Amino acid sequence: MTERTGGYPRKARTARVRKPLNSASLEEMALAYVARFATTARGLQRYCQRKLRERGWEGQEDGAPLPDIDAIVARFVGMAYVDDGEYARTRTGSLLRRGYGIRRVAQALDAAGVDAEDRVAVREGALREAALRLAERRRFGPFGADGAPPADRSVRDKQVAAMLRAGHALDTARRLIEAANAEEAREWVAAASEEDD
Repeated sequence: MTERTGGYPRKARTARVRKPLNSASLEEMALAYVARFATTARGLQRYCQRKLRERGWEGQEDGAPLPDIDAIVARFVGMAYVDDGEYARTRTGSLLRRGYGIRRVAQALDAAGVDAEDRVAVREGALREAALRLAERRRFGPFGADGAPPADRSVRDKQVAAMLRAGHALDTARRLIEAANAEEAREWVAAASEEDD
């Protein structure tokens, strides 16, 4: 059967019926997922649970027991296909390079299910560098068109608020936005990086 839409004949789409999962197909899907996406143990567990909800389990109507998703996740962690510590290091570095602060990093790791012991300590210099990147990219404070902090207090307050939403500390945001010039801001960031070394 064809239908005409926009002048071209087209076959009618029918919903594809997918077979319920079995042990082998669930494990194959999990392996394909960790091969394609960086994830955590909790992320893999959520993925497997979602796939079971969507597709069902082979023999479930006959009373067959559901698969042990925790065992699959534990096996993948044991084979180092999933490493929460490495995920935390990679994700933290990525967010800091994009200019986000420690609060936003913590929120992202919480959402991914990373435990506190798998998180990395972030140096003060790295936090200031992230704030500097954001200020430069968004043209906040002395990085604006006139090379000095905005004279209008409401503009400064909006810039500080944007940095707070990005996860930076209030004192860091104020220090960068109220710096007399870009050079002073960069020196303040460099001083923290030297102290960390």
